Amino acid sequence: MGLTPSPQATPAISPRRRDFQLEAFRQGDDRIASWQLINTLLPTALLWVSVPTLAAAGPALRLLLLPVLLLLVLFSARSFALMHDCGHESLFKTRWLNRPVGFLLGCLNAIPQHPWSRGHAFHHKHNGNWDRYRGPSALLTLSDYLALSPSQRWFYGLSRHPLMLFPGGCYYLLVRPRLELVLGVAEWLTSMAAHLGQNGLAGLAELPELSRNFRSSHWYTSAECIDLFANNLVVLTSWWLMGSWLGHGLFWSCYLFVMTLSAALFLCIFFVQHNFADSYASGNERWDYQRGALEGSSNLEMPAILNWFWADISFHSIHHLCERIPNYRLRACHEANAVLLEDCTRLRLEDFPSSFRYVLWNSDAKKLLTLTEANVSVANY
Repeated sequence: MGLTPSPQATPAISPRRRDFQLEAFRQGDDRIASWQLINTLLPTALLWVSVPTLAAAGPALRLLLLPVLLLLVLFSARSFALMHDCGHESLFKTRWLNRPVGFLLGCLNAIPQHPWSRGHAFHHKHNGNWDRYRGPSALLTLSDYLALSPSQRWFYGLSRHPLMLFPGGCYYLLVRPRLELVLGVAEWLTSMAAHLGQNGLAGLAELPELSRNFRSSHWYTSAECIDLFANNLVVLTSWWLMGSWLGHGLFWSCYLFVMTLSAALFLCIFFVQHNFADSYASGNERWDYQRGALEGSSNLEMPAILNWFWADISFHSIHHLCERIPNYRLRACHEANAVLLEDCTRLRLEDFPSSFRYVLWNSDAKKLLTLTEANVSVANY
C-alpha cells in the first residue's frame, strides 16, 4: 500500500493544479454515457425478470437466485455511481440530460438525486476540512470523545463498526428519504399553521408565497422539495407495482437484500477513500483544496470487474481534483498524470479493515485517529 506523506508535512515538490493534464479529459460523450445506461439498466431489468422464474423453480435452479441477487447488488452500486456522475453534470455533456437521468437513477436507488447531489457537492468543496465536513459517519473530535462517559464511548465505537454499514445502508436508502419527506411536510404544516394563528383567515392569501419560500431542515430549495416529493411518489409506486407482480413477500425479501448490500458497498467505498492513515485532516485554518484532493482521497487498486461496476471511482484523487471529468475518462486521466500522483495513497481490498479504524479527528494534531490511540489518551485524561 502506498501512503501519502504526513498531512502536516508539505512535500518537497508539491504539484500545482496547472501541472496536471485535466482539460483534455473533461469533455463528456453522450454516446458513451448512453451505452453505460443501457449496459446498466438492461441487465438490471433482466435480472429482476428472472427472479420469479427462479423462485418458482426446483431446488437446483432456485440456488441460482443468490448469484442473481448478488449481481443486482453490483448493478445497483453501478447505477448509483452513474447517478453520482449526473450530480456532477459530467455523465452527459448537457444538463438537460444529466438532470432527468440522474432523477431516474435516483429512483432506481430509492434516493432523491438532487438533494443528495447538493450534499455531495458540499463534501467536494470542503474535502479534508474536518471542521466543515466530518464524513457520512459524522466523526467526533478527540476532545468530544474524551468528554463522553465509558458507556457512550463504547456505543460510539459500536456505531462506527463496519458491520453497521448494513443497517446503516438500509436506513440510508429505504427509510431516510421517506422520513425526510414526512418530517419536512410536518415542519411546513407547523409553519403555515403558526402563520394562520397569527394572522387568521386574512393570512390565507400569503400561504402560496410563504410555501415557495419555505426552507425546511430537510430540504433547502424548492427544487429539492420537488425532487424529494417526486422521488417518493415514483419509489413508493414502484414498490407497490413490484410487490403486486412478484408477490410482496418475494419482492421485499429480495429487495431488502439487494438494497442493504448495495448501500453498504458504496458507503464502504466512500469511507475508505477518505478515512485512512495519514489522510489530510485539516481544520478551517490553512485548509488547502488541492491537498484535500490529493492527500485526502485514496485510490483503490481493485480487480477490473469491480472497477467496471464502480464506474472507475477508484481513481479518486483525480475525481476530487476535477469533478467534471466523467467516469469513463478517469482512468485515462489518472494514467496521464501518474507521475504527479505517485505520493497519493493507494488501497487494496485487504487494506479496507484498517481504514475503518480511523473514526476520530484530532483537531489539535490535525490527523485522524483510531479508537485504540484515543483510549491511550483516555488513560491519561
